[in-house]
Amino acid sequence: MEYKHNPPTLAELRGYRKPIKHSHKEVRMKFSTMEFLALKVMHGIGTTGFFLLLTIWTFGWLLWNLYAPIELRFDPAPAFVIWLIASNIIQLILLPLIMIGQNIEGKFAEQRAQNDFEINQKAEHEIEIVIAHLENQNELLLELAKKMDKM
Repeated sequence: MEYKHNPPTLAELRGYRKPIKHSHKEVRMKFSTMEFLALKVMHGIGTTGFFLLLTIWTFGWLLWNLYAPIELRFDPAPAFVIWLIASNIIQLILLPLIMIGQNIEGKFAEQRAQNDFEINQKAEHEIEIVIAHLENQNELLLELAKKMDKM
């Protein structure tokens, strides 16, 4: 972009600008109910609270089945078969949900990258305009200096 003597005015420059978008809002507007659910579950699973809940549940299960009165134990040692089945079911449910959540987070990242690219383009355009203004001022100052020397 070259501006010889008439770089754009500030009003023209503002006219070139598009409003900055909020990428999360745009992407969220396109989500289905299942995607919202997957995202909520993924964010819940990825917390320390969820980790502690599973840890306490596992140790509680193991301790109950090792030390509770024999007639109250529902999965006595060394079997723990019910716990193995339950933990496998939890894994089978949570792993795909985590993967779906990561795909959704990927959509956010793509939109954010697109917005960053657009902002960088705007900044580059504005820098070019500032440089054109400076070159124009430089030319005018040189002309003034020449006129002053002739006087």
